[in-house]
Amino acid sequence: MVTMVRPVRRKRKGTRLWWRVHQWAGLQVSLFLAFVFLTGTLAVFSYELDWMLRPAMWVSPASAERPVSWGEIGAAVAAHDPEARIVTLSAPLNGAAAVDAVVRADGEARHVYVHPGTGAVTGEGPWLGVQRFLRNTHRHLMLPVRFGVPIVSIATMLLFVSLVTSFAVYKNWWRGFLRWPRGRTLRAIVGDAHRLAGIWSIWFIIVLIVTGFWYLFEILGGNAPGVERPVPQAVETLPPADALGRALDTGIAAAQAELPGFHVEAVIWPTPKSPMFHVHGASGRAILVRPRVDSVWIDAQSGEVLAIVDPRKLSVHQRISEGADPLHFGTFGGYWTKTIWFVFGLGLTGLALSGVAVYALRIAKAGGEAPGWRKGLVAGWRGM
Repeated sequence: MVTMVRPVRRKRKGTRLWWRVHQWAGLQVSLFLAFVFLTGTLAVFSYELDWMLRPAMWVSPASAERPVSWGEIGAAVAAHDPEARIVTLSAPLNGAAAVDAVVRADGEARHVYVHPGTGAVTGEGPWLGVQRFLRNTHRHLMLPVRFGVPIVSIATMLLFVSLVTSFAVYKNWWRGFLRWPRGRTLRAIVGDAHRLAGIWSIWFIIVLIVTGFWYLFEILGGNAPGVERPVPQAVETLPPADALGRALDTGIAAAQAELPGFHVEAVIWPTPKSPMFHVHGASGRAILVRPRVDSVWIDAQSGEVLAIVDPRKLSVHQRISEGADPLHFGTFGGYWTKTIWFVFGLGLTGLALSGVAVYALRIAKAGGEAPGWRKGLVAGWRGM
């Protein structure tokens, strides 16, 4: 009999150990995990949140069907505030939004919005908005990047530990995809819901773990080499705004003649030290790349196309680096993938919080107490 009991006891001890590790990884910093997950989830639609809160970004979809040229938009921004320096122009993400120009004056940056159909300035907005707050908070907690990114990466490590240990804690986990919550007690219902959400989120968790570890790798010195760019000769002053606009339109037309279907996503404005436009876009030549590597360099004076960046010629290291952001935020498929990422991001936030609830209810049961929100919060806080 002794030889029959020992393996069972060892198995139980092993399961208990896995459970404690799983509980530690998900509970001890569960509020931090929930905060990181929630800010990342909201960041998926951060542009839309800014759009909702800033009437200057609103335009009628029908009136934006015949957009003015990018050169005319730049000239309109320059005429609106001649003292400000244009930094970037960004295309609207939907048909009811204005073109977003970032300008800098007196050492401060701000947004200027331009109607894409008429070229008229619709208003301004401060630099810090919902999008900037959520992106910076989620990425590095508003701390210096070299400190903030490694701290946020702790969430990735704990997520990895939680995922691995969950396979040991939840036996025959693959059978749970269609096992809906049916417990008779509150603890059983919350536990079933926690497991169900976790099982369906496995693919999403893996995506976040891979991209999260990649961001940590980059901040520790694993950055991919930049794409080659032309080296122009610096000038004392740039041409007037209208001349710059004509050069930009000439270059974009030439680029689109060579790359049919090239859609402009953003324009990085020239400076005296670098008198050329960097036009970010999407040509359909590669998937899972950021617009900055599907781009064109245009001379700011002549409008000549100086170089065309072909994303198909990137190295493996560069392709991984460029694909991390589209995968992490789900922006590669437009609103379809963004919505999927948003829904699963909310589910992951719920996983972090429901794990605390499972722990609190377990403590209440062990102590023979009736479960309650107040007692549950106290138990969860003590556990953390």
